[in-house]
Amino acid sequence: MKKYQNIFNPLTVKNMTIKNRIVMTPMGTNYGEQNGEMSFLHMDYYEQRAKGGVGLIIVENASVDSPQGSNGTTQLRIDHDNYIPRLFKLCETVHGHGACIAVQINHAGASALSSRINMQPVSASNLPSKKGGEIPRPLQKEEITAIVKKYGEAARRAQAAGFDAVEIHAGHSYLISQFLSPTTNNRTDEFGGSKENRARFAKMVMDEVRSQVGPMFPIMIRISADELVEGGNTLEDTLELLEYFAEEADIIDVSAGLTGSIQYQIDANYLKDGWRSFMAKAVKEKFNKPVITTGNIRNPKIAEKILEDGDADLIGMGRGLIAEPEWVNKVESGREDELRKCISCNIGCAGHRIGINRPIRCTINPAINIGEGYKKEKIKNSCNVVVIGGGTAGLEAACTAAEVGCTTFLIEKKDVLGGLAHEISKIPDKNRLADFPNYLINRASKLNNLFVFKNREADIKFIDSLNPNIIVNATGSNPLLPPIKGLKEAMEKENSKVASIKEMIENIPNYPEDMTGKKVVVIGGGAVGLDVVEFFAPRNAKISIVEMQPVIGKDLDPVTKVQTSTLIEKHDVLELTNTALLEVKDNSFIVRRDGKEEELEFDYGFVCLGMRANAPVLESLRENFDSSKVEIVNIGDSVRARRIIEGVQEGRNILNTLRKRNYL
Repeated sequence: MKKYQNIFNPLTVKNMTIKNRIVMTPMGTNYGEQNGEMSFLHMDYYEQRAKGGVGLIIVENASVDSPQGSNGTTQLRIDHDNYIPRLFKLCETVHGHGACIAVQINHAGASALSSRINMQPVSASNLPSKKGGEIPRPLQKEEITAIVKKYGEAARRAQAAGFDAVEIHAGHSYLISQFLSPTTNNRTDEFGGSKENRARFAKMVMDEVRSQVGPMFPIMIRISADELVEGGNTLEDTLELLEYFAEEADIIDVSAGLTGSIQYQIDANYLKDGWRSFMAKAVKEKFNKPVITTGNIRNPKIAEKILEDGDADLIGMGRGLIAEPEWVNKVESGREDELRKCISCNIGCAGHRIGINRPIRCTINPAINIGEGYKKEKIKNSCNVVVIGGGTAGLEAACTAAEVGCTTFLIEKKDVLGGLAHEISKIPDKNRLADFPNYLINRASKLNNLFVFKNREADIKFIDSLNPNIIVNATGSNPLLPPIKGLKEAMEKENSKVASIKEMIENIPNYPEDMTGKKVVVIGGGAVGLDVVEFFAPRNAKISIVEMQPVIGKDLDPVTKVQTSTLIEKHDVLELTNTALLEVKDNSFIVRRDGKEEELEFDYGFVCLGMRANAPVLESLRENFDSSKVEIVNIGDSVRARRIIEGVQEGRNILNTLRKRNYL
């Protein structure tokens, strides 16, 4: 008997039988060809998840009407028959691994950008799909009818290409959602006003798709069950709206949020596993149709409980399967401790694609397209690898080297592994981050040729005794403390009211739950300073955040940006931009703002001006080891303070060093 009977119980919907209840939900990749065609990079990406055991893959949204309906520079297209051959190849590849496959079809509406589509975006009304977004042009009735036809034609192409089902996107601030939501629909004709009118376009699309694909081809529809924005549809509103267009839906994919509440659409890291399953349950109970629930689900026990309780019929994972393509296989074979659980950082996926138009990557999975095939490679000559520093970059390098056969030694001066990620995860809303260092530590513990030395300084004599062929320096970073008057003295003073992020973390248990009336001033409006704000804001402290740049959180990913903006607004955090720290006193910071000096008094002051590379032994390594015999590599924050994603990639790049030295 399988441990997770519900997860591994097949489900038949019309002429589609899904072998288990895990669904890869659609998420854009920026892997498409410039002309909108499916790329072979795409195929590798989806094949990895099919090989990993997923029951159903829903391919990212494909445009039914380009360029008008396109929402990305390399978005897939399905608005012409010439896209069918590559899509067929994808379906054939995925089916070869026993998975079912569907494709999501979509029109971006006002979420399109005129700079990309070379025309004014269209929508239900002239209301933008997000705050500060472009003003769209309201669609005429004949245009609406023409777009409805395009949805039907796209679904027919999906069927011809070999997909097992089609999903219609009716959420997340795309065109159908723009008709459904009162935040973007102020029409006064039969497509606006009442719920029946706002649902009319969705119903027309569903009916047209059914007429094109026939009665036995499964149709799914994705909805934002609760839009979670002021004036938007609530769950109760959506349940009423669905009455008008759910008839032809065979599966309802229950999501949440709009672009203006993207932290609930692409879940923020503090949201618990399965946090929105109650929405799926409400839809299922009312319409008695199979439903998919999503929402940071990483833990198989929670997935099983959702299914067991009848809250949903299928468990949707997007980013979780980017991070861990083998999630299903590992759970089925009892290797839960080996799961590389997504930490919901939204940097390599949402941040890359939405924020800076790159192809997606993953902070914790440095090989999302090619998988773990490198483990089949083995060294042909004996090789000793010494890794200095047991943070995430060092752990990745050490594990990778050991996995291909190197005798590997990891030296960490502290009594714990995990580095800064381990420390940051102590902040309550950052607890999910601990999953990654824990995964790396567990991975390391299973490698018999990886030897870990904790509480050990990496001195030259000890390193030399290990007979290294390759030395990896991964000693991380320290808080940046520039030469500002009074700063060094304040940091070194016992019982000082001024602290760094590390000192804040060490004192987390000592801060009162209610800090009403207490003044907290944070110097630095980057990710580290905002971590401090995120911790103190719910405690009702009076918070000010000081930043030299014109904006707070300039380099944050789009999800965290919206989340942070919402938090700052909700808790009345005072933002002091274009403001520089001049001096640190015992109970105040002297700053310059608008050319004038100001004194900011505080009960708790934090200096979070970023991190600085820390490489104390690197020069000694270069001086004491012959470069012709020993390769010395510097990786992660000890090169330059950055994010986990860069360090992990550089850790995996130990493979390139091994090839360079002819060990592989």
